[in-house]
Amino acid sequence: MKSKQLAKGLVFALAAACTAAFSQTRALTFAYQDMLVPLRTVIDSGELERMTGYKIKWRQFGGGGDVIRAMSSGAVQIGEAGSSPIAAAASQGQDVRLFWILDDIANAEALVVRNGSGIQTWPDLKGRKIATPFLSTSHYQLLAGLKLAHVDPKDVNIVNLRPQEIAAAWSRGDIDGAFVWEPALSRIKADGKVIGTSGDIGVAGYPTFDGLVVDAKWAADNRDFLVALVRVVARADEAYRRNAARWTADSAPVRAVAKWSKANPKDVPAGIAAYRFPTLQQQVSAEWLAGGAARALGDTAQFLKRQGRLRQVQPDYGAFVTDEYARSALAMAP
Repeated sequence: MKSKQLAKGLVFALAAACTAAFSQTRALTFAYQDMLVPLRTVIDSGELERMTGYKIKWRQFGGGGDVIRAMSSGAVQIGEAGSSPIAAAASQGQDVRLFWILDDIANAEALVVRNGSGIQTWPDLKGRKIATPFLSTSHYQLLAGLKLAHVDPKDVNIVNLRPQEIAAAWSRGDIDGAFVWEPALSRIKADGKVIGTSGDIGVAGYPTFDGLVVDAKWAADNRDFLVALVRVVARADEAYRRNAARWTADSAPVRAVAKWSKANPKDVPAGIAAYRFPTLQQQVSAEWLAGGAARALGDTAQFLKRQGRLRQVQPDYGAFVTDEYARSALAMAP
């Protein structure tokens, strides 16, 4: 009898150990930023956790460069980053994969200068202190805008501040201007003037986007989770596209976006409308994951290298982009 009880005990102990080990693998840290995007409603709802059974730690970061560094250390498995920090990570050989275009930045980022500063045009930035998060899409666009205006970046005092730090520095009067995104953008626009936007610079040949990137090894072990993630994010984007007019300051989706992005709900409708959110079909097209995103990363890397921000570039950025999970999600769509 004792031997049978012992055997049963061993079986239960082994099962418990296996369950514990399995549950540990079904956990991740997801690095998000403060952009105003429909994905925030997914975070708020807990839908992804219920669908997959994974335990997700949603951790906010101040910029894409911070996200990429955390992924490099192994502290983060999936993260939001702009095309500029993704290009930098790929250029340095970091084993990540861009698998979803979170947003086409379009007009969602801008260069704002302080009222009364005397700055009217890009050449007026010479000798002024302009803040932006280094290696972010805003940083890239600031450098591109200066190039288009034939202004040497060395003639501008460009300082590295995260979005929340920019808002604080602006309030103190420490900076003359900043290139940044929402919600910090609305805070500085209240007593500032826009002299350039990401949309203007994109049309001139320097487009930008935000994407979801994943550690390649983790992705290989958690494919089904990534497909589920793509499905719920695609549904959230579609819900916004279909009902954008109903996303008012007092609506539940806007309150969720504001909560997780630390934004004022009244700023969310206009802020989110400045982005474009590609559909599942567009995601897997040549415009994005099937070619366009890799070309944009390559172009960004080449530009950053010419600006002295990168030492090397990759021969093919397609190796760092995959449409596998979006295609699987599309095949499952009703």
